[in-house]
Amino acid sequence: MLVARRAPVHIWGRLTGAFRGPEARDRRRRERNASSARALVSQLGQLKGAFVKAGQFASVRHDLVPPGAADALTALQSRVPPLPFETVRNVVEAELGRTLEDGFGSFERVPLGAASIAQVHRATQRDGTPVAVKVQYPWVEASLAADLALLNSLVRVVAWWNARPIPDRERIFAEFRSGLLEELDFEREAEVAAEIRANLADDPQIAVPEIVRALSTSRVLTMSYCDTIPIGDLAALDARGISRAGVLEVLGRAYAKQVFADGLFHADPHPGNLFVVDEPEAAERPRVLFVDFGLSKRLSPELRRDLRHGIYALLQSDLDAFVERMDAMGMIAPGAHAGVRRSVATMFDRIRESGGALAVPGQAILALKDEAKDLLRDTPGLQLPNDLLLYARTLSYLFALGDQLAPEVDLIKLTTPHLLKFLADPN
Repeated sequence: MLVARRAPVHIWGRLTGAFRGPEARDRRRRERNASSARALVSQLGQLKGAFVKAGQFASVRHDLVPPGAADALTALQSRVPPLPFETVRNVVEAELGRTLEDGFGSFERVPLGAASIAQVHRATQRDGTPVAVKVQYPWVEASLAADLALLNSLVRVVAWWNARPIPDRERIFAEFRSGLLEELDFEREAEVAAEIRANLADDPQIAVPEIVRALSTSRVLTMSYCDTIPIGDLAALDARGISRAGVLEVLGRAYAKQVFADGLFHADPHPGNLFVVDEPEAAERPRVLFVDFGLSKRLSPELRRDLRHGIYALLQSDLDAFVERMDAMGMIAPGAHAGVRRSVATMFDRIRESGGALAVPGQAILALKDEAKDLLRDTPGLQLPNDLLLYARTLSYLFALGDQLAPEVDLIKLTTPHLLKFLADPN
C-alpha cells in the first residue's frame, strides 16, 4: 500500500523533471551538489588535518568536482575549534626541549586563530619582544599515512557514486599528498618565508615576518609579531583613514614581483593571511603584512617558460601556439585535442570581443574566472597540473580581493609593467 501511494508521486516527479528543460535540471543538479558538499564540509571541519586540506584542495579542482560543490567547499578556509592549552603546552615543550617558561617570557592561552593543521598563539620572547607561535596539531603527522589511505579510497568511492571518472587520479592524489607534506614541514615554511622576505625587502611597504630560528622546529614556528588590521576589515581601514586603493596597489606590486619576477609566491592570499600593519603612518603609507607561507609555490623554469609563451600567444590571439603550450604543460589528455581546441577557441573569441587580453578591465577578470571554471568542468580531457592551478587560484583570489577593497583600481594595468618584463625574458 505504501509503495502504491508513493509511486504516483515518484512518477510525477520524473515526468515534471523531463519537462523542466535543461537549465532547470542543471540548476537542480547544482543545488543537490552544493547541499551534499555543505554536509561534507561540516564533517571535514570536525576531522581537521588531512581531511580539511582535501576539501580545500577539491574546492579549486573545477575540472574534477561537480557543479555547485566547489563553492561550498571553500567554507573550509574558515576557523576551526582550537586545541586545549595544555595540549599546546605539551607540543611546544616537547619540540623545543624546554619548558614554556624557559622558552618564552609570556605565552597567551587563547589562540589568535586556529586552522586545519595548526593554531597560532601570541607570546613574547624572554627579552619582551612580541612573537606569534604557530603550533601543529600533534596527531596530524602521526595519522597521516592512515588518513591519506582513507582519503584515496573515498575518492574512488565518490567517483563511482557520481559516475564521474577522474582522469589521472593517481597523479592528482600524488600532487595533493606532496603539497600536504610540504605544508606540514614548518622548517620548509621558515625557509620559504625567509626567501620571500629577502625577495621583497626592497619595497618598504611590504612586510614578511622574521623567523625566530631558536624557537622553531618542524612542528613549531615562531615569528615576529606586530599589531595589524585584517585586510578584509574595511570599516577598520576606513576608520583609520587608510586608503583601500593604496593597500591594493601595494598588494598588486607584491604579487607581481613574486609571480612574474621571482617565480616563488605566497599561494594562499585569502583575507585571513593578509593584514595592514596598524601604525600611525598607515594612513599616509600603508604596509601590507603577509603571513602563513605553508602554501607557497616555486614554479619550475620549464613551467615559467611555457607560461611565458602561453601568455604571449594569448596576447597575440594565436590559438595554435596557445594550444601547443597547453599540451606542453600537460593540460590536454591524449585524444582530447580537438574538443579542447574548440573550447579554447570560444574563449579566445570572448576575449577578442572585449578588445584583447590587456584591454580586459580587472573587474571583468572575475567573470572570465567563472567562464574558466565552466571550461574546465565541461571540456573532456582538459586538466590542470596542481602547480598551475595554484598559480591561477592565487591570481583569482587577488582579483576578488581587489574587487572588494577598491574596485576602481585596475589590477591589470597595475601589473602590466611586471608582466611585460616577464614576457621579455629570453629564457
